[in-house]
Amino acid sequence: MGKTKLKKQPDAAKQTAPSQLTRKEYDRELRRLQIELLQLEEWVRYNGLRVIVLFEGRDTAGKGGIIKRITALLNPRFARVAALPAPTERERTQWYFQRYMAHLPAAGEIVLFDRSWYNRAGVERVMGFCTQEEYDDFMRSCPQIERMLISSGISLFKYWLSVSDAEQERRFQARINDPSKRWKLSPMDLQARARWVDYSEAKDQMFGYTDIKEAPWYVIETDNKRSAHLNLLSHLLSLIPYKSVPQQHIELPPRQERSYKRPPKEMQGTPVPVRYEVE
Repeated sequence: MGKTKLKKQPDAAKQTAPSQLTRKEYDRELRRLQIELLQLEEWVRYNGLRVIVLFEGRDTAGKGGIIKRITALLNPRFARVAALPAPTERERTQWYFQRYMAHLPAAGEIVLFDRSWYNRAGVERVMGFCTQEEYDDFMRSCPQIERMLISSGISLFKYWLSVSDAEQERRFQARINDPSKRWKLSPMDLQARARWVDYSEAKDQMFGYTDIKEAPWYVIETDNKRSAHLNLLSHLLSLIPYKSVPQQHIELPPRQERSYKRPPKEMQGTPVPVRYEVE
């Protein structure tokens, strides 16, 4: 493999100063952005577009949380999440990209990859789950594959969620101490923590080869989760020009009226006990 290619970063001084929001203002802005995402989804459906958004980053970086905020109001028939488990024995014998290609969007669909083919450049590389030859082949092939997807008409957006060493430590401790979060902590997560530097090197090499002009990596700082939610949602909305889709006028039809006597309620299944009454 050649040397890692470094990309010049934008001048931070030219960036607009961020707005400081209270929690209530965050909730309102999040809701506004989610409604905008719904309009974006309708535009994608209306025009038959195909969109891929993939999310990568260290464990605890907040990929799942951001994806939940994106999909909160979307129609799951047209905006779906692809979170693939570890490959089966059969899948290990396939062309590496094959099982990911099965999840590509059709016309009018948005697919959100919660981790993606970049597993090979990250966890597989660090943990030794792939050979050096397989890794080298991935690094050569990946930019070509992504250019092919884009030339076929697919819009591809790649996000790297960045979390600091100290914040990752805090979140791991929270998972250990909170029974509702303990399921998120796997032996692989512990290895990722132990091999922080190895993962850093793997990420830097990955960026060097796959941060291409046609599909650049967008980096989101996630130490502050709420800030990350708003920053990513607003950025994603800026990447796809969209307009409001004409809405068909809807009128409720009159309710059917005919003679029919229904059986008593007590004969229609077993009622669930009423244990709560909410004002």
